[in-house]
Amino acid sequence: MEFEYRTLNFPPDYDGPVIATLIKAPLPENDTGRAVLYIHGYIDYFFQEHMAEEFVAHGYRFYAVELRKYGRSLLEGQHPDFARSMYEYYPDVTESIRRILGDGATEVVLLGHSTGGLLAASYADDGPAAERAAVKCVVLNSPFLEFNTTWFKKHIQIPLAALVSVVLPFAHKRNELSPLYAKSVHTHYRGEWHFDTALKPIEGIPLYFSWLRAVREGQRRVKRGLHIGVPVLVMSSDKSYFGREWSDELFRSDSVLNVEDIRRYAPNLGPDVTCVQVRDGIHDLFLSRKPVRAEAFRLVFDWLGRTLDE
Repeated sequence: MEFEYRTLNFPPDYDGPVIATLIKAPLPENDTGRAVLYIHGYIDYFFQEHMAEEFVAHGYRFYAVELRKYGRSLLEGQHPDFARSMYEYYPDVTESIRRILGDGATEVVLLGHSTGGLLAASYADDGPAAERAAVKCVVLNSPFLEFNTTWFKKHIQIPLAALVSVVLPFAHKRNELSPLYAKSVHTHYRGEWHFDTALKPIEGIPLYFSWLRAVREGQRRVKRGLHIGVPVLVMSSDKSYFGREWSDELFRSDSVLNVEDIRRYAPNLGPDVTCVQVRDGIHDLFLSRKPVRAEAFRLVFDWLGRTLDE
């Protein structure tokens, strides 16, 4: 599948010039006029060509945005995957939707994974009214609604780091994310997917305290309650794996987030939320083993069909 890559230019910020990248798949033969905008997660970028193929095969125009300072949008001298607030990403989503509508799409489905799921939910709640009006529903693939860590880190260390970031915005520490999930996915290790490890490093990146604060504030908004005015589908695995050593459980569990947290906070997103569990799914459900991801896609397209055709 040949993709079109569009550079979206924005005013410079504290890191200098800023761009995002909008990726467009070929138009479907059975074009419905409906478009999907995919928003990736943390330490991530768009490489899931098979996902684009599934949506195109079902008549959806497929787009993905690589947010500022991520993937192909990371410029020399910038702090990778860095943000001081989730609101910094709103212009990236807004301009993407404008381009999608400019291409002739009539409806937009926001599809967010992990941190991108948190952003998609936040944007669907209070993004700019004109672009938000085009969003007819939201699909969240293992959204990052809570930190998966100890009580002490969640309630003491992360709030302290958030305070430090106000004074020292680029303060950071060594990456704490386990590389096991990435190794369970990448073909060089034990997985079936190829991705560029320069854009999605196996060993992660420095953990910026400002990013922690941005995510924490986004999660706190969810806990207080959002008011997303369109239907929302929240998808997760049926279980999590918290081990720090290799196990084949990594092939059939969410090893990044606690799925109980996702199910606990999903109802806070709005008045029309559907939660589904995908048995034996991994963190990115669409990267799960073939029968599992086939079921994940079936659930999505069944729900979209019921929701958009009402």
